[in-house]
Amino acid sequence: MSDQDTHGFGPLDLNLLRTFLAVHRLGSFTAAARRLGLSQSTVTTQIRALENRLGRELFERRAHGVTPLPHADELAMRLSAPLDQLADITGEEPSSSALPVHLAGPAEFMSTLGLQTLAPLVAQGVRLRVAIGLAEPLLEELRAGRHDLVVSTRRPRGRTLHTELLADEEFVLVAAPVWAEQLKGQDLPTALESLPLIAYAEDLPIARRYWRHVFDRRLHAQAAITIPDMRSVLTALTVGAGWSVVPSYLCRTELASGALRLLHQPEDPPINTAYLVQRPGSSTNPHVTLVRERLVAAAKNW
Repeated sequence: MSDQDTHGFGPLDLNLLRTFLAVHRLGSFTAAARRLGLSQSTVTTQIRALENRLGRELFERRAHGVTPLPHADELAMRLSAPLDQLADITGEEPSSSALPVHLAGPAEFMSTLGLQTLAPLVAQGVRLRVAIGLAEPLLEELRAGRHDLVVSTRRPRGRTLHTELLADEEFVLVAAPVWAEQLKGQDLPTALESLPLIAYAEDLPIARRYWRHVFDRRLHAQAAITIPDMRSVLTALTVGAGWSVVPSYLCRTELASGALRLLHQPEDPPINTAYLVQRPGSSTNPHVTLVRERLVAAAKNW
């Protein structure tokens, strides 16, 4: 909190901060009231008083519980250690378990490998808050404290963030079977340029990179469909829309079932390197370490 947050109105009531931390950790006014031995109306009044004092909302109210807004996460991070230490000194029970882990990365990764790897941690009390987006904006948000960990396909510049290698993402050239049959006996790169291409973006960055890396030539094609989500590209491919270049992890099931065909298997396929990025220094939240270790261990088998 800045001086403007705390000065000019007298000292903040410690009870407001205790209530705030309980709501943030439990994700519910009702659960916080039960934990603190207060009525729900008292909790609501205290949170509203704190929000008025700080001049901003701290939680997004939902039908079932609340979701902390970014400023609430920052405030909770600053309050957790001192309030828990105070609770230990006074013999009070801390308000609840560790804070949620804020993890961010590409939509395709988070919706497949990321959640497959991390969802079992919920049984250990881990709470995840997952955000999706492009690498550069997510890294800027990490620097600003909005995330604990970011999976990025770009290595951040400078020394303001700690970066470690996570995994290499291999790209494969695939098509629906109906199109694969038409390519038999033809010069593959030339023939594909006349067939429908399903792409991630209008400038075809992934397909063009594949053409340069594997075929050592430029791709001369226009997309039949562009959509900035590889999962949607995969959907279009499996219903027979055309061909594309996609991450191998995303289409393993479709290749195994025959819903898609692998068109080419080069000795040196193009790859993207994925990094796991966090701010320097150890987190006070033990679940951040748990999530990081689970991702790093699982990545060895991707």
